[in-house]
Amino acid sequence: MNGTIAIVTGAGQGFGLALTAALAARGSRVVACSRDADRLLAATAGLPGVVALPGDITDPEFRAELVSTAWRLDLLVHNAGELGPSPLPSLEHFPLDALRGVLETTVLAPLALTQLALPLLRSSTAGTVITLSSDAAVEAYPGWGGYGAAKAALDHVSAVLAVEEPALRVYAFDPGDMRTAMHQRAFPGEDISDRPDPMTVVPALMRLLDRRPESGRYRAADLMDDGQQAQRAPGTPDRPAGSTA
Repeated sequence: MNGTIAIVTGAGQGFGLALTAALAARGSRVVACSRDADRLLAATAGLPGVVALPGDITDPEFRAELVSTAWRLDLLVHNAGELGPSPLPSLEHFPLDALRGVLETTVLAPLALTQLALPLLRSSTAGTVITLSSDAAVEAYPGWGGYGAAKAALDHVSAVLAVEEPALRVYAFDPGDMRTAMHQRAFPGEDISDRPDPMTVVPALMRLLDRRPESGRYRAADLMDDGQQAQRAPGTPDRPAGSTA
């Protein structure tokens, strides 16, 4: 991992920030982005090798700036995502404009960014794309129709990309429940302090990157034990909740 150049979206807090810090600690150069400029700059200040680039990945000009800032690229992590309305509405009452926003941020923007980054990733000896998945992508939970549909679509984009780009590693990574701001928005007013801190989940993804198994969908739960080999998880759900990408 030393010397890796990475782009991590949604890196201002939560899992994206924890992953950025872990990559930086290993000597990677990370281009970290987030829509909240103040939060991103404060969170990444002092992290060695991290270039903080505030912006919105739904903006084509910003996506181009991200790729040009990286100039070389080994790892692209699509961590940014959009939950949608809170409290989570049923599909009967889901505002369609809000659903468009969820799909734009969670599916279309990552695909567009990947399209721009593919030439750089193909030039790397270890080109890797990671999309953040969720158990809501493979299980039907009331209220999770919008977010779950977007994550299911992103899973399929990842799966097809893996077939089309066999020289790359393409992983859909399901981190499971985490104690993040997005997860709190999904359960307003509830105590989510029992969920794992994102920092405790990052080692599972680092293990996946170190082992570089075949492309596919992997769960953090299957990667947490050092003695356990990574297992593909094409559709095994976690407990009812959502990803916090």
